[in-house]
Amino acid sequence: MKVYFDASKLDHQDALRALWSASFPGHELKGLISDQWKEMGWQGRDPSTDFRGAGFISLENLLFFAKTFSTSFQNLLMKQGRKGVVFEYPFAVAGVNITFMIMQMLDLDAATKPRTFIRTVFLQMLSENEWAFDLLYCVAFVVMDKQWLETNATYMQFNDILKSTRVQLEKELMIDDVLRIEDMPSYRLLS
Repeated sequence: MKVYFDASKLDHQDALRALWSASFPGHELKGLISDQWKEMGWQGRDPSTDFRGAGFISLENLLFFAKTFSTSFQNLLMKQGRKGVVFEYPFAVAGVNITFMIMQMLDLDAATKPRTFIRTVFLQMLSENEWAFDLLYCVAFVVMDKQWLETNATYMQFNDILKSTRVQLEKELMIDDVLRIEDMPSYRLLS
């Protein structure tokens, strides 16, 4: 989680290209710096500038989501099936913010033993499934989008929606029967 995105590293460049391919199959990427990235909801022509807050893992999270739950990913990316909906929040930047929110929620920057019970619960899940963080990320993204639509939020309310998403995730992780991410009620939102 301490790995920063580095546009000079080939594996980081490859991950960006893979994200493009998974997001827009059949559409050639013209370059790692291109106006095309704005179609995905990056702030500018160079997506590497948007990774500052959460680092390389936020790119890995987006790529995992795109490959593992491609239908849900595409529905959120393209806003399919929504009448009159414009790009109400920048999709890719929202994804980076979700990674950062989860890192804070789980207190993952703590170098010592867990300081919160939610972190203890999550670390148990992670010990049984190495993809637990990525799965939680996917759940968080669809929960955030659902809350966005239900509240008819505007871009100015993004941080409020992110906070309410965190509250929802924390509640679900604390349910007695939730022993893995797949047991969370909101996991059913993924397709």
